[in-house]
Amino acid sequence: MTLKEQLDDMREKSKGRMPPETRAIMEQAVEDLRRSGATGRALKTGQTAPDFTLGTDDGRSVNLGAALARGPVVLSFFRGRW
Repeated sequence: MTLKEQLDDMREKSKGRMPPETRAIMEQAVEDLRRSGATGRALKTGQTAPDFTLGTDDGRSVNLGAALARGPVVLSFFRGRW
């Protein structure tokens, strides 16, 4: 099974675990983003992210450029609860 097939399977299974009203809100939010053009402005695979600084949950600041100077960086964005 390819990675895409595995991800598609996981996506379909997760739909069955959430209440229909939650799924409807999530799907509407995704559609709103598509209509806004945000998906067209998002970075594509292989593109370089612009330098940025974000605050952490404990009040520190983290800068992408400074982190990259120490080695590879993995970014993970977590939206939280829908």
